Amino acid sequence: MTHSMLRTSADDALMDDLRRCLAQHNALTLAYVDEAGVGACGLWYASDDDLTCYFLSSPSTRHGRALLSGGQVAFTIHKDDQDWRTIRGVQGRGHCGPVDGAHADQAWEMYVRRFPFVAQQFPDLAAALRTARLWRIKPTWMRLIDNARGFGDKREIMLEP
Repeated sequence: MTHSMLRTSADDALMDDLRRCLAQHNALTLAYVDEAGVGACGLWYASDDDLTCYFLSSPSTRHGRALLSGGQVAFTIHKDDQDWRTIRGVQGRGHCGPVDGAHADQAWEMYVRRFPFVAQQFPDLAAALRTARLWRIKPTWMRLIDNARGFGDKREIMLEP
């Protein structure tokens, strides 16, 4: 299914369903490409109303080095222990890179609201956070899979880059 940039009521309903789905989960799997080939990693994320996902990671990680200048990624979000009849999750593609500038403060506040322990002073966590940066995945395409609506139910949307 392909959508133009003109939003319909079905698109608005899908956006609301995607927001709810993103709010119900904590972790995403991020796929990327670097000089060694394809890689993937698991990350905790927070998302905003535009479906942009934010995560913390060090630029020294493999995915950090690969995406420091920005790059195309794919991602999935889902709960591990779902019954096949109620599987619900998201697949997406987009652009990923570090969050810089004034937007970083807003994104950090949103991330800490979602994961308050990040702001607490645990020695191991504090050391890790000194090297971590906030990153964003700005999706350009998303698919919501929802078997509760019928086996294999998929709805897709193209998002502005």
